[in-house]
Amino acid sequence: TLSGPVSDPAKLPKWNYDGSSTGQAPGEDSEVILYPQAIFKDPFRRGNNILVMCDTYTPAGEPIPTNKRCNAAKIFSHPDVAAEVPWYGIEQEYTLLQKEVKWPIGWPVGGFPGPQGPYYCGIGADKAWGRDIVDAHYKACLYAGINISGINGEVMPGQWEYQVGPSVGISAGDELWVSRYILERITEIAGVVLSFDPKPIQGDWNGAGAHTNYSTKSMRNDGGFEVIKKAIEKLGLRHKEHIAAYGEGNERRLTGRHETADINTFLWGVANRGASIRVGRDTEKAGKGYFEDRRPASNMDPYVVTSMIAETTILWKP
Repeated sequence: TLSGPVSDPAKLPKWNYDGSSTGQAPGEDSEVILYPQAIFKDPFRRGNNILVMCDTYTPAGEPIPTNKRCNAAKIFSHPDVAAEVPWYGIEQEYTLLQKEVKWPIGWPVGGFPGPQGPYYCGIGADKAWGRDIVDAHYKACLYAGINISGINGEVMPGQWEYQVGPSVGISAGDELWVSRYILERITEIAGVVLSFDPKPIQGDWNGAGAHTNYSTKSMRNDGGFEVIKKAIEKLGLRHKEHIAAYGEGNERRLTGRHETADINTFLWGVANRGASIRVGRDTEKAGKGYFEDRRPASNMDPYVVTSMIAETTILWKP
């Protein structure tokens, strides 16, 4: 509780919690220190109330192992990266599950709905389930000051997507994490379980990803398509390292089916949703623009993915 409104994270006090209860610190030295990093308006309490994104440190000031923000902030503050003003647009897919049975909402318990086809961007009581949650989340993110730019029903029924961006550098990670937090709070109110599992239902059903759209200043300027091609080439050379950092259980999703490229294969193409990297028709036509990394899983850490893409495409010398 603060004595008055605060709009600068630097003016907020550090806080701490018991890291031994979360498996982040030993019991004999259990304090983990929270450093406030970004402020958002609180859509639940409203008024002057705020949500604060923090990262985590030992009492000695070392980032704890699960703090992926600290390293990302270093990469984004590198002069070569900052000069390129990296933009991100992240497409966050997720699945809504019935609380008691952990089965997608709208699905008959223990059974399946009709095959995929009519659900993507669908409407209707037999095709779209959970829209009230999706709309509430959209409004809450707008209120909070998150750069949310769209929502749609996904290919698998009970699955939805929202997009965050364009956001610059570290703020893409902050905004995506806080948008996930807000979604988890709203599903809690609705009595529905939120899943970021990349393949919640095995079989002939689409998985859930977090496609990451990316551009730099050079890519957005004239002649940018050549810069994009060089960046994609570098990503191809580090495919294994990126896949290892792109989310848990991703091998269940990246099978080469259901709009994915096989996990062991790196390929790119224009307007190809079965590729690792997709370049839009508009970008090809204009000769500049952005590309989409389709490999990250829905449960990826946005600090890791966004900073790794910047590091590979801007700083890394093969």
